[in-house]
Amino acid sequence: MRALGDKAAPRASLTIACGAIQRRIVPLVFMSNRQNGRHFMVTRRIVVAGMAGLPFAGLAANLAASAAHAQEMPMADTLSTSAGDLVIHPIDHASLVLEFDGKAIYVDPVGGAELYASLPAPSAILITHGHGDHFDVPTLEAIAGDVPLITNGDVYSKLPEALKANATAMANGEDGTILDIPIRAIAAHNTTEDRMNYHPVGVGNGYVLSFGDSQVYMAGDTEPTDDMLGLTDIAVAFLPMNLPFTMTPEQAVEAINTFKPAIIYPYHYGESDLSPLETDVVDGVEVRLRNWYPNQA
Repeated sequence: MRALGDKAAPRASLTIACGAIQRRIVPLVFMSNRQNGRHFMVTRRIVVAGMAGLPFAGLAANLAASAAHAQEMPMADTLSTSAGDLVIHPIDHASLVLEFDGKAIYVDPVGGAELYASLPAPSAILITHGHGDHFDVPTLEAIAGDVPLITNGDVYSKLPEALKANATAMANGEDGTILDIPIRAIAAHNTTEDRMNYHPVGVGNGYVLSFGDSQVYMAGDTEPTDDMLGLTDIAVAFLPMNLPFTMTPEQAVEAINTFKPAIIYPYHYGESDLSPLETDVVDGVEVRLRNWYPNQA
């Protein structure tokens, strides 16, 4: 199976196999403060950082505007995996960056290049779907260069030719590798009847990346799907909330308690009340609350 984004062979020869990724999770060690280098075993289920005075107002319309101001960024977390440290950078709303083995994987980068100025340049970019708070052509043109992009089919069809030349579309259930990292596309769509028009079945992707023995799931915009609820051995999950487009906090809790990731980051939450995640998530799952709106007033 050829790696996604590999230019060594013509695109027509690309094959992507289907099948679940199975990985064993070893005990997790987190470094809450990168600068002081202090490691400790996680014992608390709820971890709150950067939440004081948390502003919720404004979503996609404010993402690009935030780049005009001095940029603040939530604290990075470090996950120890069998293949090395994974550094998790929450950025803004649904955008995040994962650093691993000298590479930086950008997920749904929007908001302009300045938002990412303090981070390593991307080695690869993942895009879950075509909504403006996840997919922004000017941002991609400013930061992507010639790095590989993984998208869904809808986004692929909307890319300018220069970006499309380095892009690969994945369908739900397909898997492959990017930067030698296993990746699987997970179904991301609404399940509530009166919300189905926001994210129809078969269009959007979530992604599971395997860093050594630790799987990381970025859900994209979705309610609980069969694909999500059937996941196993997930080390870190990013789950969206924000009515009417994605999950309620109560739906998120039900999903978390079903597939039981070791760590859960609520993101894309807008004005959602996150208190059910502090009280109703089963023991053994750590909820990591971060300020995903650091540049909005």
